Amino acid sequence: MNWKDKIILLTGGTGSFGQKFTEIMLKKYNPKLIRIFSRDELKQYEMERKFKFDKRLRFLIGNIRDKNRLSRAMDNVDIVVHTAALKQVPVCEYNPFEAIQTNVIGAQNVIKAAIDCNVSKVIALSTDKAVNPINLYGATKLSMEKIFVAANSYVGKNQRTQVSCVRYGNVLGSRGSVLPLFRKQKLKGVITITDERMTRFWMTLEQGVKFVIKSIGMMQKGEIFIPKMPSMKIVDLAKLIAPKCKINIMGIRPGEKIHECLLTEYEAIHSVEYENFFIIKPEWKFWKFKLPAGGKKLPEDFRYTSDKNNSWLSCEELKEMVQDL
Repeated sequence: MNWKDKIILLTGGTGSFGQKFTEIMLKKYNPKLIRIFSRDELKQYEMERKFKFDKRLRFLIGNIRDKNRLSRAMDNVDIVVHTAALKQVPVCEYNPFEAIQTNVIGAQNVIKAAIDCNVSKVIALSTDKAVNPINLYGATKLSMEKIFVAANSYVGKNQRTQVSCVRYGNVLGSRGSVLPLFRKQKLKGVITITDERMTRFWMTLEQGVKFVIKSIGMMQKGEIFIPKMPSMKIVDLAKLIAPKCKINIMGIRPGEKIHECLLTEYEAIHSVEYENFFIIKPEWKFWKFKLPAGGKKLPEDFRYTSDKNNSWLSCEELKEMVQDL
């Protein structure tokens, strides 16, 4: 895919993903323009200086709850990467109206504006918490996925907009991840985890960005792309970060799972496996797709979960990932 003539809009662009996406895009792909769309003027101020006032960047204050502002921001845009969301599980539980306004209604606004502006491709970031959700954050992300997949039926014959999703697990070092928390707790000599059995999928920010870029190049419409990710036990990460610290088991929190799932047995029925990723195909029969070559059907009752994963991070691999963050 040739990015040099592309104008990209990045919602939630000052977040962890947005910063890394912008860095990689500017260094390796040289797009015509990246528009950073977010609410926080201070973060935009800091990001503008971090990238040394790069002429390929534009900073737009706005909220995805405001469809009119989104439409203005998407004027002449080729690709939208939608990352804006309320992501903290306890915050969403305590502020459910706000979570729905941003994560669901906001996602709907992104799609409406993209179709109205005839944007070529729109891809949204989802999470393993959208799979069999037990908290509001996961439920809003599941709703977002459903909206994005179904949005393709709203695109008229004379419009080009294609809409898809990427779903992946926890990102080491991102804001809100346990890595910064463990490093802070290390200074006090005590690390807290909720359950010593807990496992999670893990990837780095750079890996996440590269997979999204790859998915944009492959997407047609309605797919959910899932990378194959290694698993690890939370207690192993705690021991690596602070080997001399005491570990306190606090008990599982409301809305928290022992293990995570990225692909259910029901979704596996209409999914295809590749060497490094899965594609969940839309179930609608009237949509026609030409999937990438080399895919294979998944076995019956297949589930992709963090505790039954074939790939686990070794201590050496984990140490290397953590040192780079």
